[in-house]
Amino acid sequence: MKTSDFYYDLPPELIAQTPLERRDASRLMTLDKQTGSIGHHMFYELPDFLRPGDCLVMNDSRVLPARLIGHRESGGACEVLLLIDRGDKTWECLVRPGKKLRTGAKITFGEGELTAQVTDVLEDGNRLVRFDYDGIFLEILEKLGRMPLPPYIKEELEDQERYQTVYSKVVGSAAAPTAGLHFTPELLEKIQGMGVRLAYVTLHVGLGTFRPVKTDDVEHHDMHSEYCIIPPETAQIINETKQNGGRVIGVGTTSCRTVESYANEDGTVRADGGWTNIFIYPGYRFKVLDGLITNFHLPESTLIMLVSALAGREHVLAAYQEAVRERYRFFSFGDAMLIASGMDNHEQEGKKSNDTSTF
Repeated sequence: MKTSDFYYDLPPELIAQTPLERRDASRLMTLDKQTGSIGHHMFYELPDFLRPGDCLVMNDSRVLPARLIGHRESGGACEVLLLIDRGDKTWECLVRPGKKLRTGAKITFGEGELTAQVTDVLEDGNRLVRFDYDGIFLEILEKLGRMPLPPYIKEELEDQERYQTVYSKVVGSAAAPTAGLHFTPELLEKIQGMGVRLAYVTLHVGLGTFRPVKTDDVEHHDMHSEYCIIPPETAQIINETKQNGGRVIGVGTTSCRTVESYANEDGTVRADGGWTNIFIYPGYRFKVLDGLITNFHLPESTLIMLVSALAGREHVLAAYQEAVRERYRFFSFGDAMLIASGMDNHEQEGKKSNDTSTF
């Protein structure tokens, strides 16, 4: 299977640069994973496609304001992006300009309330950076840090909370689990009120999610690792949902990768946690997940490969071509897609209910 098999042509103007004023006002494409049937809706209509007894699995990770702008000892500007907490006030980071930030380089942020020193240069070019500060590091980051927006977003974000889900709780991601950005507290309340259970996992999204696939053969791609947790309560909700005949629908590819990482062959999941580098592409057999709510992903990315594994490459690429024709908004701040079985039946029922003609 070739990486080029997952290419589609995307006009740059369809890449959403800013979030909509209302989270749930984005569009929602439905895709039947069996037939390829497509429907066009609004995200606030999502409850129409859910059933009592279903379960939504949501990633409650919160994005770290991990982008720090500072100055080197020479006075030149620099940028440090926090990636992984290595302990003892040391983080693995991406830095710019790399040539100026070698081992021993010192950096000052803000008015000096945060300083740092590069302690090592790793093989992949990342740096180990040790920070020095008084107080609580997360509080300092909230004051000095900026959201690490994806490279395809050129606009500055006015409200940093718009790059957080309303249910975000556990700080640790370098990027948002963007499928969840469409939910409002009111919509979640409505969904719960109709008998759909909400289950939360944690996967801290790494910047590897934006790393392009550089191999011609999909199977040769080296998947990045991310830390994830399935709490006991979540495992119980998912397993009861499967036992009672409900559908387990992941909100975002991160939730999908988490539950499939700790899935048993019988379709249940176990409460567990650790690093996962699961790579899901066509040919993968899903053990737990029945459906997926997701955004529209980059061409030739591991994310569009995951979606294609669930709904079929031909169906997904046809849906993406339809989204381009219909001028959907793409990527992190863009519109959403619901992939599940039975969507074509729902569309036919909707047409019948709206048919007021007489015979």
